[in-house]
Amino acid sequence: MEELEKFDQELFISLNSQHNPFWDAIMIFVSNKYVWIPFYVLLVAYIIYRYRKQSIPMLALCVVAIGLADFIASGILKPFFARLRPCYEPELEGLVNIVQGCGGQFGFMSSHASTGFALAVFFNLILSDRYFIFKIVLVVWAVVVSYSRVYLGVHYPGDIIGGALLGSILAFACSVGYRYILFYYPSLRQGQLQQH
Repeated sequence: MEELEKFDQELFISLNSQHNPFWDAIMIFVSNKYVWIPFYVLLVAYIIYRYRKQSIPMLALCVVAIGLADFIASGILKPFFARLRPCYEPELEGLVNIVQGCGGQFGFMSSHASTGFALAVFFNLILSDRYFIFKIVLVVWAVVVSYSRVYLGVHYPGDIIGGALLGSILAFACSVGYRYILFYYPSLRQGQLQQH
């Protein structure tokens, strides 16, 4: 574990040291959760328009995946592991580029990563291949938002990987629940049901 933590710190320092004013502004923007509200609104509106009644379990289970990802990461795991964010770590004092604030004291797991990957993986699992480009965009979005947390100095790469795994597992569980609901309540199905 000590070797893994040392490697995580070294990787963090390497990634976090790559800075310039242009990317500082971009990463602050990307990391701001309120910036993405219009995107979420458009996504919900399209899902409702495209899938009608089927959008009810789809959106409900997406919200469950995201809500659980946030609650488990921030409400349970951060206080349980009590791993200091890099911007609070005494050993790294003077080595961390803190672009804009530091956030709460503990960082493992990243809720940005857990919620972002919960959303991206859930839709990757339930949408058909006709949405291939959109599914790629969602994954890239989740990766960029997650990386921004390392860039800004508030999370180690390990925090991001842990959060991404947590969100992905919850997304998988909720996608199974979604298919279970459609199987037992076929009246909810839209005409062109996604198949894998």
